[in-house]
Amino acid sequence: MHLADILALRPVPAAALLMAITRRCPLTCAHCSTNSLLSSEEHPAEQFSRFVETIEPDERPELIMLTGGEPMLRPRLVGSIASAARRVGTRTMVLTGGFFAPRVPPALDDVAHVSVSLDVFHQREVPQVNAFRLVHALAERGVAVSFHVVGTGPHDPYLTEVIETIRREFRDGVPILVGRIRAVGRARAWSPADERPRPGQLRPCTMAAWPTVSPDGTIAACCNQDVLDHRPVPGHLRLGHVSTDSWRSVRTRCRTSPLLRAIRTGGPQWASGRSDGGYCGSCRLLGTDQEAPPHPAIAYLEQQVIHSQLGAGPAGFMRRYGEARFADLVMLGRETHGV
Repeated sequence: MHLADILALRPVPAAALLMAITRRCPLTCAHCSTNSLLSSEEHPAEQFSRFVETIEPDERPELIMLTGGEPMLRPRLVGSIASAARRVGTRTMVLTGGFFAPRVPPALDDVAHVSVSLDVFHQREVPQVNAFRLVHALAERGVAVSFHVVGTGPHDPYLTEVIETIRREFRDGVPILVGRIRAVGRARAWSPADERPRPGQLRPCTMAAWPTVSPDGTIAACCNQDVLDHRPVPGHLRLGHVSTDSWRSVRTRCRTSPLLRAIRTGGPQWASGRSDGGYCGSCRLLGTDQEAPPHPAIAYLEQQVIHSQLGAGPAGFMRRYGEARFADLVMLGRETHGV
C-alpha cells in the first residue's frame, strides 16, 4: 500500500483508524510530540486487540495505523492487530522510529506499510545508515515503505540534505512525507507556536475524519495531541473507549455527528461561531457551554468538501498539512507500485 494511497483516504470519515498502542519509546528525541520515555504509560494489550476484533468486513476501515510512542516495543500486539485486520480485509501501517534497525522483526510480516521517522533528532540515536538498511530490507520483502521526515521549516538545510540523500539512495523509489516540527510535547519549550487561521476563515478540518485511539484506550475524533493528552476529552470529540465500545459504534458516531460534520466541513470556528482559542483551541472549547446547531444541509456540504479534497489528491493534502514545498515527494515511486 503506497503512501499516496494512504493519504488519499485522509478526508474520508472513518476510512482509517489511528491507534497509539503505547506511549513508551526507547528514544529520547528532543522534538517528541508525545513526550515519550521508556518509563511512560502503557495499558493492557488485550483492550486494543479486543477492539480490533470487533471490526466486521462490511464496515471495516481501509487502514489501521499503529503509532506510539514506539509501537514496535509491543511486537506481539502489532502482529496480532495486523493479523486480525488482514482477516477482515483491512491493511495495517506502522510508524516507527526504527530503534531495531537494521533487522526486520517478524511482527512486521503482516504489515502493509512501514514508515520510518528520519530527522536530525532520530539520527542521533538511530544512525541514518541503519534506517536505510531497514527500509531496503523491508522493500526486498515486498513491504511498502516510506520516510517520515520533519524539520524546522521549508528552508531548513537539514531537509534539503536528507531529501537529496534519500532520493539518491533509493533512486526516487521511496516516498517521503515532509512535515514541520510542531510546538507540542518536548518541542513546546523551544519550537515557535503554529500560525492559525484568522477568526471567521472557512477552513475544513480533515483531522477530524479518522478516529484516534490514545495510549489509555480513549477514542477521540482527531489526533490533536492536546486532545489526546488531557482528560476529560471534550464531549463532542470523544467517540468511546476500546474496552467498552465496538468499531461499528465508533464509526457511526464519527460519520454521523452533526457537530463533527460541521467541523470537517468548515472548521471549528465556522462550526462554533466563536473566535477565541485559535483554530484547534476553539474546537476544544466547542460544546463547553452550548453546541452550535447543525446546519440543515450539513451532510450535503460535507460531501462537497470531501469531494474537493479527494480531487486535490495526496499532494494537495500535504500542501495543506505538511511542508508545501515538498508535497509532491509523497508520490515518489507511485507509478511502479501497486496498491
